Amino acid sequence: QVQLVESGGGLVQAWGSLRLSCTASGRTFSTVAMGWFRQAPGKERDFVALISSTGARTAYADSVKGRFTISRDNAKNTVYLQMNSLKPEDTAVYYCAADLGGWGTRTRLGYDYWGQGTQVTVSS
Repeated sequence: QVQLVESGGGLVQAWGSLRLSCTASGRTFSTVAMGWFRQAPGKERDFVALISSTGARTAYADSVKGRFTISRDNAKNTVYLQMNSLKPEDTAVYYCAADLGGWGTRTRLGYDYWGQGTQVTVSS
């Protein structure tokens, strides 16, 4: 079992920044790949970013590349998503997810555990 708790969401103006955090418990964090996904109202849950268990591999959706950065601190059992130059279209509930395989995937079905989500709202 892995429990995931997101934090850091909120309301921000366009071109502003937010940093999301996701803290994990219940399993050795350093063996688990982590991903961030987001879901806007009426839309599917889409891939945002991933990081492998060691942090050596990262990947991003084209829509956030160059603006968002995923990182992790295995000593704190936490993964981060630094979001810069935010746009109104980034408004969504953001979810972190754990992939026990350790490598990470862009596919939602590849993740074994999910957090409850944190709302990010970007005003124009």
